[in-house]
Amino acid sequence: MPAQNLRIIFAGTPDFSVPALETLINSQHEIIAVYTQPDRPAGRGRKLKASPVKKMALKNNIPVYQPESLKEKSEQEKIAQLKPDVMVVVAYGLLLPETVLSIPEFGCLNIHASILPRWRGAAPIQRAILEGDSESGISIMQMDVGLDTGDVLTIATCPIEKNETGGSLHDRLAILGAQPLLDILAQLQDDSVKPVKQNDNDACYAKKLSKEEALIDWSKPVTEIDRMIRAFNPWPIAFTKLDDKNMRIWSATAHNNNNDKTPGTVLNCNKDGIDVATGQGVLHIEKLQMPGGRAMPASEFINAHDISNTILG
Repeated sequence: MPAQNLRIIFAGTPDFSVPALETLINSQHEIIAVYTQPDRPAGRGRKLKASPVKKMALKNNIPVYQPESLKEKSEQEKIAQLKPDVMVVVAYGLLLPETVLSIPEFGCLNIHASILPRWRGAAPIQRAILEGDSESGISIMQMDVGLDTGDVLTIATCPIEKNETGGSLHDRLAILGAQPLLDILAQLQDDSVKPVKQNDNDACYAKKLSKEEALIDWSKPVTEIDRMIRAFNPWPIAFTKLDDKNMRIWSATAHNNNNDKTPGTVLNCNKDGIDVATGQGVLHIEKLQMPGGRAMPASEFINAHDISNTILG
């Protein structure tokens, strides 16, 4: 089939989806509709807030659909009536029933933030950092009824840097995922795409993040705690107990020098930050936040609070 302008439905919700949508908007293809999650309450006033994808769609005069679910037959009929050639899905947040997957001529493509089959599921970016993976990447796959189980059409990789946070890797992968999308759409049209089946034996499940798992266990090695702090930045932010208050730790550095203090003991407070004993090594806290306050350099915090010899946790 010669290259043509495809009729595309785009489905996505958060910031991660926006670079791919922008790429399609700036291409020769026609975005006939955008599907995104319903507006949600946000902020102190709990006012309804549009998703980043909805804002981008409205800015470009693209029709927006926001169903609570795609399970209803009426919603599936709406999609069929749009006559899409392909549906591109990026962090949409709703399951696509088998009926929807079969509507477009070229099926439904998903940009997923991991090197599949590693890290299927909701939080692949953070789980890769938590586990100490040396690289991450994106996979564009042909969607099927399973959870991130479809055939992989292309992969793009990038190293996970020493100081990488969940936020910084998120931003890099969002851009990385948008770049190969147009190539894959062209390959689908000329039938040159080479799908690769995933090996289920190599799959890991990247479960959704929770605030509870962000509580630091100081008996763990400093390398694990360091990865946790970086993975959970900017959400949910790793934290520890200082007296009865939650101290959120935004950034820190791992040092391998050992000591015989109880894990969680504050070893030093100085203008450079706060040193805390761990099960193996020392964590140097650089930026923290107390309840009701702003995130601040640890040196600024200790000007008003001497926590030497305190045991955190």
